[in-house]
Amino acid sequence: MPEEAKKTPKIQLQMDDDTAQGRYANLVLINHTDSEFLLDFAFLQPSAPRAKVCARIISSPRHTKRLLRALQKNIDRFEERFGPIDIGDDEEPIVH
Repeated sequence: MPEEAKKTPKIQLQMDDDTAQGRYANLVLINHTDSEFLLDFAFLQPSAPRAKVCARIISSPRHTKRLLRALQKNIDRFEERFGPIDIGDDEEPIVH
């Protein structure tokens, strides 16, 4: 197979100004069915009983697993450059 055929095509992303500003989330709730994963990203204010969902992402199991791998690779690169990320005393994530 020629080298050019093996290359992944470059993807150009388009976004409006509001999306480009981004959203801050310090909490994510994850649920799933047999055919999809739902990730609800939320902002929980200190000492507030409610978190406001700022984005819901619905993803296929295959894509979610690829996302997991991509996140792990990027965390590894980050830690190589800046040192280990301290996540506190909890070894296991909170599961709802």
